[in-house]
Amino acid sequence: MRLRSPLLISAALAGAVSVLGITPGASAARPAVALPSHALVGYLHTSFANGSGYTRLADVPDSWDIIDLAFGEPTSTTSGDIRFSLCPRSECPGVESEDEFKAAVKAKQAAGKKVLISIGGQNGQVRLATTAARDTFVASVGAIIDRYGPDGLDIDFEGHSLSLDTGDTDFKNPKTPTVVNLISAVKTLKAKYGEKFTLTMAPETFIVQLGHQYYGSGPFGGQDPRAGAYLPVIHALRDDLTLLHVQDYNSGPVMGLDEQYHTMGGADFHIAMTDMLLAGFPVAGDNDNPFPPLKPSQVAIGLPASVNAGNGHTSPADVTKALNCLTKNTDCGGYRPHGAWPDLRGLMAWSVNWDRYGNWEFQKNFDGYFGG
Repeated sequence: MRLRSPLLISAALAGAVSVLGITPGASAARPAVALPSHALVGYLHTSFANGSGYTRLADVPDSWDIIDLAFGEPTSTTSGDIRFSLCPRSECPGVESEDEFKAAVKAKQAAGKKVLISIGGQNGQVRLATTAARDTFVASVGAIIDRYGPDGLDIDFEGHSLSLDTGDTDFKNPKTPTVVNLISAVKTLKAKYGEKFTLTMAPETFIVQLGHQYYGSGPFGGQDPRAGAYLPVIHALRDDLTLLHVQDYNSGPVMGLDEQYHTMGGADFHIAMTDMLLAGFPVAGDNDNPFPPLKPSQVAIGLPASVNAGNGHTSPADVTKALNCLTKNTDCGGYRPHGAWPDLRGLMAWSVNWDRYGNWEFQKNFDGYFGG
């Protein structure tokens, strides 16, 4: 979760392309720019200010390969109407003009970077409970992309944006309207903008890895319906997904594949949580119902960039240990992963602004490790 307070950030589909009359290839083609084998992802506080200070898009260092513009937010929780604007000058005296911002988007893309509009955040709860909200979401997000020119979409649905209806127990065949409509909306946007459309997601551990232990309200009800609620979205969109970077912060203890609870802030937490995504895991403890693994190139580790950026900050030394263990099977501690994945895509940071505030410690550690 991402608060805007000064110093602490606390926490079906086949007919989709017919929505709003959109047809594949309706938008202008975007340049084909591949991600580097190891990528650094960062959120940029674009629409708001806090104690980390405002950073212009043009001033983001070249080390950052994906820049998520935070945030596009809905006019109301259930409207599906997403709005995005630059931070008001009264809050951000150094904010660029819209023309300067659009030029910066193009310059970053020309330099081989991806710029995405991130939807949601802690303050932007989005519940697409109706097909009308779904269609409004598609139209409004498309309007933002067409106006500012980003490469695609980051889905940062948090809190109560996604939960599963009672009786919705199969992540492979979801029935909950908010889940089904989100999947449909994203597929429609992908169809509009084509294969070059970049899609990333930043869910919380509660709605991903907790699904290993609990899924929705359970077969008999009574559980938190948000548990594992992102799994059907990830699964349905896995062929469209560029990158998943679960927030390994602002999290309670989560059970790993070793059936032990792991606590945020150290290497073992990142190793255990990432291992689940790369090895797959039983959903709700059912070995006959596994969530299939993602490709290593689709996975990055999400972390706070500094001690001021959120609960669960991890020291650079422990970040390096986690990377060594996951990519080389060396430097492992109390958790041994189910493989070695040298193609693990990289790291995500909340945020570029907080890393700048912390003298670029996160970026420097990434560059030092991957040779940036």
